[in-house]
Amino acid sequence: MAAMKSRISLLVLALVLVFTLSACGPKSSGSIVEGKVNVVTTFYPIYEFAKEIGGEDINAINLLPVGVEPHDWTPRSQDIINTSKAQLFLYNGAGLEGWVPNFLKGLDSSSKVKAVEVSQGIDYIMTDEDDGHDHGASEEESHQNEDTDHNNNASGDSLHTDPHTWVSPKSAITMAQNIKESLQSVDPEHKEGYEERYNKLAERLQALDSKFKEELAKLPNHKIVVSHQAFSYLARDYGLDQHAIMGLSPDAEPRGQDLVKLAKMVKDEGIKYIFFEELVSDKLAKTLAAEAGVSTMVLNPVEGLTAEQEKNGDNYFTLMEKNLQNLIMALQ
Repeated sequence: MAAMKSRISLLVLALVLVFTLSACGPKSSGSIVEGKVNVVTTFYPIYEFAKEIGGEDINAINLLPVGVEPHDWTPRSQDIINTSKAQLFLYNGAGLEGWVPNFLKGLDSSSKVKAVEVSQGIDYIMTDEDDGHDHGASEEESHQNEDTDHNNNASGDSLHTDPHTWVSPKSAITMAQNIKESLQSVDPEHKEGYEERYNKLAERLQALDSKFKEELAKLPNHKIVVSHQAFSYLARDYGLDQHAIMGLSPDAEPRGQDLVKLAKMVKDEGIKYIFFEELVSDKLAKTLAAEAGVSTMVLNPVEGLTAEQEKNGDNYFTLMEKNLQNLIMALQ
């Protein structure tokens, strides 16, 4: 009797999850291909790296549709069905995809999919900046945050993990390695091919890392003002000082006094540009720029491609190169 009640409860949970998710968001791209290693990824950078390393040996399905910002996106019921049939599910972790724990619970009970958090091994940045969502951090991550808070923050303010790991090429190398090892674990037959393609990708990421290091070190200025706090790993790894209008999430509302303070800092420090992003509204960045009498420019957190960028064949490397050129121009 108890076992039957337990099964009914699980079925109800799965049905509620499916009906809830089916109402959410635009459709993801891709479908399961029989006879291939099917790899489901949560958003663009992971998708690109998986395709580069997987080559012809995999079929990659990216859950996040083109032109959609990942912070508040949630999957559909079809995404649960596809992932249940896949061999590998790759997600960033660090609290970015708050829907993942429930999503994994909703997978078919016969599913053999392996779920991998690809940001593992990166030295996470903790912040007391509350985005109003906590990126839906899992229970385990919440406990980790509480422990860090208890040990490091006597004021009692809650700490949050900054999930924007991929924005630094240095962190992206770790993510690519995790993706490679995940592919090798589910498909050992093609282990050498994954290794070879990973090595080529890692070389490009290392070259990009070196270029960021060298070019940014030459510049006289290092303060950047951005629309949302997505560039902490980039700032840490390349000696920049980030000031954000909004918190970890691009829809976290800033306070009026914070905008006034930022405008004063922009004027006092002689900052020439306020950075904004293509996938979120540029309204606040333009308001601050107008208040401070400066210009705006794009700094892309590479969370996804716009339809135009996809059409133009843009990728992680072209977007990061453009970021570097814009930083060089802004920090002269």
